[in-house]
Amino acid sequence: MSKKYAQFIKILRTERGFSQSFVANKLGISRPSYTSIEGGGRELTLDEADKLKDLYGISIEEFATAVLPKYEKYKEMIVAFLKSSLSRDGKVPKTKLAKLLYLADFAWYYQNSNSMSGMQYLHRAYGPVPDPYFRALAELEEDGQISIGHKGDALLVSLSDPSSKQKLDLLNDKEIELIKKISVKWKNKNTRDIVNFTHKQLPYKICAPDEAIPYELITQQDPDDVY
Repeated sequence: MSKKYAQFIKILRTERGFSQSFVANKLGISRPSYTSIEGGGRELTLDEADKLKDLYGISIEEFATAVLPKYEKYKEMIVAFLKSSLSRDGKVPKTKLAKLLYLADFAWYYQNSNSMSGMQYLHRAYGPVPDPYFRALAELEEDGQISIGHKGDALLVSLSDPSSKQKLDLLNDKEIELIKKISVKWKNKNTRDIVNFTHKQLPYKICAPDEAIPYELITQQDPDDVY
């Protein structure tokens, strides 16, 4: 196993605050065996890679490329959208928020040939979304940054304290500006509108169910339909 790949495995673990013993137990192997994996002396089996994928909420493609998504930055993107006055009461349907994040990542790639967060979006029945989205919401709620409530069958996400000045240290000014532009465009649109929009985009349309959606596909989209 290459040093880069072993380092990737280690960063995933330490970023989540997991001990080597905890991860080894999840893989069904001894701690020394897991230590050898992080040290580059032992290869992961396909079954172990699959278990790590599920544990960290990333795709098998990300393991293959050893490219680490910017998970904390992705969480800041969530906060940035919620700070953008998307609705009068500050509450945004969870599905709509997921689509806004997708538009921001792919629009940034369209403009700069790289995404904001590096998250791997998957073709799901309800639209493109990275698996860590749901964990990110849960962690932000646990940290007291956001609140998640119900309105009928809909789940609504909002800032716990809209008056607080939450720092967005991982987002640069141009990224925040793009998030604001996307927010303005979709402020008065309902969830169905944005779901229909993303479902009709080329990246989503040509990928199979549960397939990872390549960012490169957005460069073939009509400029007026990027977000």
